[in-house]
Amino acid sequence: MADASPSRAMTVREVAGYLNVNEKTVYRLAQRRELPGFKVAGAWRFQRGDIDAWIEAQKSADNPGRGSQPPPRRKPE
Repeated sequence: MADASPSRAMTVREVAGYLNVNEKTVYRLAQRRELPGFKVAGAWRFQRGDIDAWIEAQKSADNPGRGSQPPPRRKPE
């Protein structure tokens, strides 16, 4: 990735490299609207800040106990 500044739109290839996944995975996630992106002249583009926010949301969704509040305790039986 030559220039991954937050204001520069990233290509599918750049996002795939950034996330360490296959380009087909990026296309699939974008088409399903699971990955934030937009099309320019028919080609997918992504903002670095949107991808970073998406990563943080995925981490929170996968690990609900990682938030600021501890997971609820079970009452002893």
